[in-house]
Amino acid sequence: MLKLKIRTRSGEYHAELDDSDLSNAVWFSATPFTTQVNELGCSLYFEMPLDVPENGERQTKFEVGDIAWWPGVGALCIFYGPTPLSGEDGKPVHKYKCIKLGRIVGDCSSLEGTGDRQNITLEQEF
Repeated sequence: MLKLKIRTRSGEYHAELDDSDLSNAVWFSATPFTTQVNELGCSLYFEMPLDVPENGERQTKFEVGDIAWWPGVGALCIFYGPTPLSGEDGKPVHKYKCIKLGRIVGDCSSLEGTGDRQNITLEQEF
């Protein structure tokens, strides 16, 4: 399992990624990788320039803490709470099908303080 450190202005978070080709591409790009995030509901997303086939099961329903790849757009999504399409259960729902890559370990609710157009940094953890 690949480990990733995620830093935003609201804190530092640790994540575990699966062993897929997409996850490997994200992990190897995080050396470190810094960009600005977009915020929608309780999710963050940002483009990453990856050149790898976008293989994997595509879904729209996720759990709080899940990290997914948004095919076509080429963006990494982090779900930390309900999204505009969430039902009564409050679980994140994305409008477009994404590929789950992993999840944040522990509480990620403070990601709410990250804000739109703020920096996010991904780093490899060993």
